[in-house]
Amino acid sequence: MTRAAPAAPLDDRDGVIWCDGAFVPWREARLHVLSHGLHYGGSVFEGERAYGGRVFKLHEHTARLAASARTMGFALPWSVPDLAAATAEAVAVAGLTDGYVRPVAWRGSDTLRLVAPDNGVHVAIAAWPWPRIFTEGPRGIRLHTSRWRRPAPDTAPISAKTAALYAIGALAGQEAEAAGHDDALLLDHRGRLAEATGANLFLVIAGELHTPPPECVLDGITRRTVIDIARDRGLPVVERHLAPAELARADEVFLTGTAYEVQPVTAVDSLRFPLGPVGAALAAAYGRIVRGEEGCPAPPGRPAPAVSERG
Repeated sequence: MTRAAPAAPLDDRDGVIWCDGAFVPWREARLHVLSHGLHYGGSVFEGERAYGGRVFKLHEHTARLAASARTMGFALPWSVPDLAAATAEAVAVAGLTDGYVRPVAWRGSDTLRLVAPDNGVHVAIAAWPWPRIFTEGPRGIRLHTSRWRRPAPDTAPISAKTAALYAIGALAGQEAEAAGHDDALLLDHRGRLAEATGANLFLVIAGELHTPPPECVLDGITRRTVIDIARDRGLPVVERHLAPAELARADEVFLTGTAYEVQPVTAVDSLRFPLGPVGAALAAAYGRIVRGEEGCPAPPGRPAPAVSERG
């Protein structure tokens, strides 16, 4: 499957980026080479999508950014409402209809001492057009089970969307692509199914949706949205630990994430899966919701939250 042609390098584009409270020319949005976050993984970020000029679940993403920072031991210099407003402004200034938004926060260069609670914190928000990940259809992708695993929740800040944890996905993903696959499937520290490099995993088994509990993986905002859609349509959702052997029982396999949206999987190693009706229906419903053509279902038993700190 062919990926979209690479666009211009991200550091050499026209436009502006929101940095520490003001818009600066795109090419001038820089950090010092001795920034603490660059050396020790002390940065957190979000991946957001704009549809029709509006960021989907903006407040949930922004609240998770703040929560991730707290988990990593630092506080953002701006409130969640202020950062949400800055994100919306960045999308408007960029003139985006459909696009990608990347807020990122990191410890600065006051000191390179490993434990640096008084280090300054910087925040930037960039927004740019977002092409389709894959150019050829059907959009099923092939996964390769990685030798790298997701760590136990008592060994890493699993609930934080932090650069430190994404090093694992980068290693797994580059090995998978080098082997001719599209992405990697990671197991958890106990050898159970976990997720792809940056997307949550779902199996359709006997008319039910099965997904690993978010114990060793991020409880994705797209993941929660798809679970709500499924339950709203009467599809049973089972969150449980899944052994790799259970892939052979699956009628369909798909991933969820901001970039992938609802992405069908047609192969995991030597196993093959069809582009089935359940994933297709959920993908279509998700597409209508993010574009405002259909309301987002509330989780059972309570109204949809205005702000959620995890996603």
